[in-house]
Amino acid sequence: MAVLLCAACAERGSGAAPGTTGPATAAGDALTVEVDRGDGSPVERYTLTCGDVPGGDHPDPAGACAHLAGLDDPFAAPPTDRACTEVYGGPQTARVTGTWRGAPVDRDHARTDGCRIAEWDALGPLLPGPVGVVDQLPD
Repeated sequence: MAVLLCAACAERGSGAAPGTTGPATAAGDALTVEVDRGDGSPVERYTLTCGDVPGGDHPDPAGACAHLAGLDDPFAAPPTDRACTEVYGGPQTARVTGTWRGAPVDRDHARTDGCRIAEWDALGPLLPGPVGVVDQLPD
């Protein structure tokens, strides 16, 4: 819902034509993901390497690498002149560091407004979903 309100806030560009795998990842693509779920549990730390064979201790290295490879620039800095909905998406925070397509990555993520929720969600399987969200609709 918040993502729909702020769909223009996060570009989910896909450099791939339908049926293709998207822009290639570099052999040295390596990311570290630190996630604080905001519920008092310890910070989770994952590593992810992409290239010919996705690896690391991320829960879904193949899915995360494939998703990121399909985005034009998943770690681009957000525009400074955007307007964001005042929607709180939860206490989760994350930091992603490392390299992607040969460029350094150092981005903080949160779910504190509509734009930041959209940025988080655009990273797909790289970051976990919000705490307490159930995918099923009530009967």
